[in-house]
Parts: sequence; C-alpha cells; structure tokens
Amino acid sequence: MTSTATHLRTVILHWPDLREALAAPAQVGAFGLGLRGYLAQQRDDDAEEYERAHAAHLRSLERDPIQLGERPAPVRIPVLDTMREVEKILIEQADVVASAVQRPPMARAPETWPAADRARRDQLARADQLDPRRWKWTGIRAAQYAALWLLARVEQRPGPFAALTEAQLDEVARTARACAERVERALDISNERRALERRCACGGRIDVHGGAGRAPLAHCTGCGRVWTENGAAA
Repeated sequence: MTSTATHLRTVILHWPDLREALAAPAQVGAFGLGLRGYLAQQRDDDAEEYERAHAAHLRSLERDPIQLGERPAPVRIPVLDTMREVEKILIEQADVVASAVQRPPMARAPETWPAADRARRDQLARADQLDPRRWKWTGIRAAQYAALWLLARVEQRPGPFAALTEAQLDEVARTARACAERVERALDISNERRALERRCACGGRIDVHGGAGRAPLAHCTGCGRVWTENGAAA
C-alpha cells in the first residue's frame, strides 16, 4: 500500500514538471543531462554518419529558403504522449474502481412522508449526491485529480465508498507503478543502470548509471576507470 501511495504521489507531484517540460527544449549533447541523454550520444561512427547524411537530405526538401527561422514543434511530443497516456490510464482505473466501490447517492424522500421529514431527507440526499469526494464520470477528469482520488481510496479515507479488496488494491498498485515509471522516464529522473556496447581500452565493460536527479556516471568494470561529467577519464 505504501508503495502504491508513493507511486501515485510521484504522478501528482511531478505533473506540473511535465507541463513545464512540454515547452522546454530537448537537451542533447552533454554528459550531465541525464542517463538517456548520455546514452543517446554513444552511437557508433557509421550511425552518426548516416544521421548527418539523412538530415542533409531532409533539409534539401524543406520549404522555400526565403522563409526565415525554424518552425519547431510547439511542444515536446514524447512528453505530451506520456501525459495523454498516463491521464487515460488513471481515469480509466478510477472509473473501474468507482463503479465497484462507490455507494449510490441517497434516495429522495417519498411524497407520502410528512413535509418536514421530507425536506430534511431531501436535503441530505442532495448533499450526498454533491459530495465532492465522489468520483464523477463527467466534469473534472484529469490525471492529478484521478491520482488523488485513487490515493484516497488506497489510504481508506472516509467517504461514500466500500473498502478496496485485495484484488482491487493489486490492480491499482500495477497502474500506479506503471504511470509513475512513465512520468519518471519522460522527465529523465528515474534511477537507471545500463551497459554500453562500446568497451573500454582494457576490454572491460562500461556501465553507466544515473537518474533520480544525479548526473550519469560511467565506469569500467575491468580496470575501474571512471568518466567524469565532461567526458574526461579520471
């Protein structure tokens, strides 16, 4: 349960970071920009040569050169795709959970009740129907809201709900973990470790690990040589 709550909070807390990253330029070409950014620079010479030739070909097909400036995409598409995917997954999960555990609103009083009793019952019924803790299938249906609502269900917060079963908790746990991993990958903050195909001069394997806010560190498992942030060997 604690792990599930942590994953849901990861999505909630980092959602504003994803919005900010949408308009941020992609950073490539520096060792300290994240593990994925570093690994992207480790292509072999043939692949790099192909990329340069392909880019030159695409430039030759571009619009009339009298038009000034570049026309970059207004958002970073991988980040946008992640946000759409995570939002869709969380909302669908909340729909499924709510349909199973959310109690129907209280019914209004029958017309045969005395007027005073009917008024009190109807007031309670309206309050129950409008309870802000209820998951709604219309209106606000956003990733952060869905994650917060699922977090409240996992933590058994009070409201018009039955407790989640073990099977339901397991399903929410899988969803929360998958969404948190997607968010961390999109922001390049996940803690990762990779082995490069390229070998050290001694023949040893080069491992790179980083993420979670740390710059990548590369070292040889054979001779222990370490590469610093600017690429120089220490």
